[in-house]
Amino acid sequence: MKLTPYWLDTAPRFAGASDAAALPARADVVVVGAGLTGLAAARRLAMAGADVVVIDAGRVGGEASGRNGGQCNNGIAGDLGALAARFGMDRARALYRAFDAAVDRVEAITVEEAIACDFVRNGKLKLADKPEHAHKLARTAELLGREVEPDLRLIDRADLIQEIGSDAFHGGLVFPNSASLHVGRFVAGLADATVRHGAGVFEGVALTDMRRTANGHRLTTGAGTIDAGAVLLASGASMRGPFAWLRRRIVPIGSFIIATEPLGAERAARLMPGRRNCTTTRNIGNYFRLTADNRLIFGGRARFALSSPSSDAKSGLVLQAAMRRIFPELADARIDYTWGGIVDMTADRLPRAGERDGVHFATGYSGHGTQMAVLMGERMARTIGGEADANPLAGMDWPAVPGHFGRPWFLPFVGAYYRYQDWRH
Repeated sequence: MKLTPYWLDTAPRFAGASDAAALPARADVVVVGAGLTGLAAARRLAMAGADVVVIDAGRVGGEASGRNGGQCNNGIAGDLGALAARFGMDRARALYRAFDAAVDRVEAITVEEAIACDFVRNGKLKLADKPEHAHKLARTAELLGREVEPDLRLIDRADLIQEIGSDAFHGGLVFPNSASLHVGRFVAGLADATVRHGAGVFEGVALTDMRRTANGHRLTTGAGTIDAGAVLLASGASMRGPFAWLRRRIVPIGSFIIATEPLGAERAARLMPGRRNCTTTRNIGNYFRLTADNRLIFGGRARFALSSPSSDAKSGLVLQAAMRRIFPELADARIDYTWGGIVDMTADRLPRAGERDGVHFATGYSGHGTQMAVLMGERMARTIGGEADANPLAGMDWPAVPGHFGRPWFLPFVGAYYRYQDWRH
């Protein structure tokens, strides 16, 4: 078993990085972070003629962008009704449709740049863990169908066998616009395209300091200093570097994933005939999908802890037990990969993007980063380029999390609370 992400292990390694010693003295825009947000932004800026440099302390796609479940889902993390109560239905609809547009942009880039990443509109299936959850899904379907997504399909328990070979659930809701992809190949292809359009990508270059100047910003890195006319922070839940303001507003939460051995076409068809992206309704739930080579990717908040080799291994055992409860047929299935990553969670599970002290940022995707990172990278590129109305998240307040300064000391208490909620409801 490998303690590395399946996506990164089975994708071509990005080979277009520039030598850190060749870091230029100046650029029109410096993007901090070579994940999906940063690369999507840099590609767009370079296509518009800007001189762009991307720096990353690690490797391209090495953090959240290459450590997720490979689901490219539309639909917001929370409840549309609650969102409407907070912002009004017009703004709530606009936010929901931004998530739709995000999936469209991932698909468009795979076509425009000819990225072979197994992108397919297979849809998402939300699975009810309890009978009362099925009733809640029905209410959700009625509201979403009326306001934003008329093509939703509610499935009762008797008909779930057409979608999933498990009797663990009590109903489901299909979101047909969702998609899946090999995210490791996508991020590598996006990096190649970014360089092809003229941007420079520098791996192993950590940002250590950033100061405003008369003409923009001066960034100090491990490879020297670079002056930038504009800066985009696309570093997710980084706990290193001069990101204190962001760290107070992002809670880094570990998410853990396992990948089975290839199961074969016949077995895969029995387990998941619908081949959907699946998510469950518990607060501490699971998500899973099949890959093109018929592995089951199975993930969730196995433990309220951050990712490390030992933590990933322990979490993998928890996930394996959960997988076997849902799919008893997989009791003998070999686990080939176990890995973890950090989700950049906000208190309300909505992403944030904007500008503070002249520095642009896009982050806080709260488990929806595969698609929203791409959309918001492109939208912030347009914002930097002067399009005042390009950012769909503009104007959203973002207070600091009380008592939070970077290290999530309170995660065990959060875990206990959500376990209680799952038991109670």
